[in-house]
Amino acid sequence: MIDHSPAQSALLLERVLSSPESRTLDVKRVSGKMVQKALETLCAFANTDGGVLALGIEDPAKAKGAQRVYGVQENPEALDELQRKVRTQFKPAIDGIRFMRLTCTLHDGQVGHVVLVQVGKSANVHSIVDDGTWTRLDASNREMLASEITDLSYQRGVRSAETELVAVSLDLLDTPTWRMFVTARGLKIGTQTEQLQRIGLADAVAGELRPTRAAVLLFAEEPGSLLAAHGSRADIRLMVYSGKTAAPGALPNLRKTPLTIRGPLIEQIDDAVRAVLRELDEGLTLASSGFKTRHVYPERVVKEAIVNAVIHRDYRLNRDIFVRIFDDRIEVESPGTFPGNITAGNIARIGSKARNPLIVQNLREFPAAPNIDAGEGVKMMFAEMAAAKLYPPQYGQNTEVAVETVTVTLLNLERPSAWDEVSDWIDREGFIQNAKLCEIAKLDTLKASKMLVAWREQGLLVPLPDRAKRNMAYTKPAKDGVEQGSLLSGLEDNNGGKDN
Repeated sequence: MIDHSPAQSALLLERVLSSPESRTLDVKRVSGKMVQKALETLCAFANTDGGVLALGIEDPAKAKGAQRVYGVQENPEALDELQRKVRTQFKPAIDGIRFMRLTCTLHDGQVGHVVLVQVGKSANVHSIVDDGTWTRLDASNREMLASEITDLSYQRGVRSAETELVAVSLDLLDTPTWRMFVTARGLKIGTQTEQLQRIGLADAVAGELRPTRAAVLLFAEEPGSLLAAHGSRADIRLMVYSGKTAAPGALPNLRKTPLTIRGPLIEQIDDAVRAVLRELDEGLTLASSGFKTRHVYPERVVKEAIVNAVIHRDYRLNRDIFVRIFDDRIEVESPGTFPGNITAGNIARIGSKARNPLIVQNLREFPAAPNIDAGEGVKMMFAEMAAAKLYPPQYGQNTEVAVETVTVTLLNLERPSAWDEVSDWIDREGFIQNAKLCEIAKLDTLKASKMLVAWREQGLLVPLPDRAKRNMAYTKPAKDGVEQGSLLSGLEDNNGGKDN
């Protein structure tokens, strides 16, 4: 149990009382019935985006403000039982659950404690012994269906479509790409069939040998066409737009005919990188001004964004990778969600997670392998963009569409010197308001307001919900329950808490 200082306890309690129950926050009075419901909430948090469970707090519909604070003193035995069960009732175990005790004044004026239970987004899919698998909704929990559990297993990378056997003739994999791979890998013994089996890229089904999806992607001349019959795609689409948005309608604002990049993955990566760099080298003439602008992203960053889209995409989904070039940015959109416990908020810190280890492992065996750095490539992207004095890569996840996607956006904009201080402030405090930006950047209110609006339009900041215009505040977008803008912002790296 971690004890926070009085100042931190007061800050956290204020945040709990002023925040509605949500996808990442739940509150409960402490009773005997609380334990099972609390386990369901923690399971649901781990299976979605993480979150904080506040124990000793009344539902906001039943009381207001400080009158909601009942404390864990109502039933300390129930809290003890919960602490025991979080170690034994989850399958598999959920790592990193933290109990934090806040000293506070209760609704009756007595001194007591509220306990916050924090759990991050997990890399696994968790169930409760004899009580199912749970997911978090906007402000409640729901037991998952078997099909949803399967989908979540793929999303988290617990399962990968790359290992599935597909009904594709092995003869279609006997290509120049395969022969180049065999030579580079040093496979000298046996037939192609035996070699594929030996390296885990083929297996028998009902006496018939079939390749894995990974093998088709790595060696077939047209993997996208072959896999279309199995409900998925594997190509890359390059779209070059005129302006800063994609205009809807029958006549999209494309500068040229979209390019489809096909072939085995090693060729797709090389061809896509060359095509994108060629477009960037040509520069773009801005329709509104007639001036020519150049994209100035580091070449390594562009390549890494494309490599990551190819090796981390979810190959069971029926959607291509899209690379979109606008006047002021590049977007690389890859089918699937963030694998493992990756979020938009923590990817800069912890890097990426291999959803398709078979593909990654075998791409490394080609003579001119893409630079796959086992999670370090994303950190390199942030470092290179910073060195070029550009904004950091912006990651986003879209799950509100038929086929979920992850997009990384590279902005062709030199960041003002104030951004680094603003970013650091949000990392520590959770949000920023106009007055603080005026102080940091030494601007007047109007200029600070315009800067905040520009950052919002660029997707760098989002407004906090339920704030009046005069009290508007901004945070970084798409964060999970333990990232910027959350309940625990500003308290992750200090020494104010003590284990007890």
